[in-house]
Amino acid sequence: MEICKHAKECGGCLYQGIDYEQQRTMKGKEVLRLLEKKGIQPEVFGGIEGSPQLYRYRNKMEYTFGDQVKDGPMTLGMHQRGRFMSIVTVDECQLVDEDFNRIVKAVLDFVTEKGYRFYHKKSHTGLLRHLILRKGQHTNELLVNLVTSSQSDFDDEGFLTMLMGLELNNQLVGVLHTYNDRMADAVYCDRMDILYGRDYYNETIMGLKFRVSAFSFFQTNVPAVERLYTEAVELIDHVEGKVVFDLYCGTGTITQRLALQAKEAIGVEIVEDAVEAARKNAAENGLSNCRFIAGDVLKVLDELEEIPDVIVVDPPRAGIHPKAMQKILNYGVKQIVYISCNPKTLVENLDMAGFYEYQVKYVKAYDNFAFSKHIECVTLLERK
Repeated sequence: MEICKHAKECGGCLYQGIDYEQQRTMKGKEVLRLLEKKGIQPEVFGGIEGSPQLYRYRNKMEYTFGDQVKDGPMTLGMHQRGRFMSIVTVDECQLVDEDFNRIVKAVLDFVTEKGYRFYHKKSHTGLLRHLILRKGQHTNELLVNLVTSSQSDFDDEGFLTMLMGLELNNQLVGVLHTYNDRMADAVYCDRMDILYGRDYYNETIMGLKFRVSAFSFFQTNVPAVERLYTEAVELIDHVEGKVVFDLYCGTGTITQRLALQAKEAIGVEIVEDAVEAARKNAAENGLSNCRFIAGDVLKVLDELEEIPDVIVVDPPRAGIHPKAMQKILNYGVKQIVYISCNPKTLVENLDMAGFYEYQVKYVKAYDNFAFSKHIECVTLLERK
């Protein structure tokens, strides 16, 4: 496939124009470099596994309304590389389903024709803020969520008519209008109107069903994460009959997979929407031996009466706070499986684990986001 036409301006992909095997090699070497810098020597380094799909793999995109040049025509897309205030329209992105590109073009045409203004980050005036598109990789269900301020009226009926008239390959199952009047340049939901259908889409991972709500975190490359999660679970010795903690569990994908074998699986997640979705998903999958707790891992661990046999952690990019890491290590479980989306913070946490007599038995990197800078890792820690 040719180099993306947005490559020079869009801040999304760093490795456009570089042979994929070279990209993969570079990422694998970066993980090794970070490990060596901290003096961490895993017994086994499993290399780096590439993405099953190099293109059209992203199941979620959050686009921003703005302009590329001051007072220029409205744009809808990503922040320009090196110029945060400038927004580049990305209507031919290679990482997303073609339906995403079709919808971006159609929405931009619609709002331009209507003469709407985008929400200005400095003056805090204007209407249009974000467009969020989400898709079920295995179900082909599509969710459209328009985020605006409430400073002026928006033609919901016309917007819906326009979307329903598009020729799409996927099934449009929900059209939402979210209102956000907060000043921060982030997506919040002060209130939400369902213009059509429902406020979630369905997905399946590793044979389990998941209902993914409009604002729930969910893995962005489903085929790739299925392989990663499968390996992570297989690293645990004899999970049968054991109590497992799944910390930073998101919508509980790993928790539920572990519950199929474990005596009990307990998921902890700070985002309440994700926990609510996890509970519904577990009920849908007929799992009665897993439960989910909404709260900060640092505080929840003080309140839990159960003693884990195994701990799985899947923290955000910032990694695990040292105080939380200390509490996790103090359990003294034989095995900890660490799933990381940021090798820089992973090595900091692994370094700390060494002081608690944990050895890094195995590290494997995953390139789940081809052409981008992101690298995932699965690590097995075992207590001496």
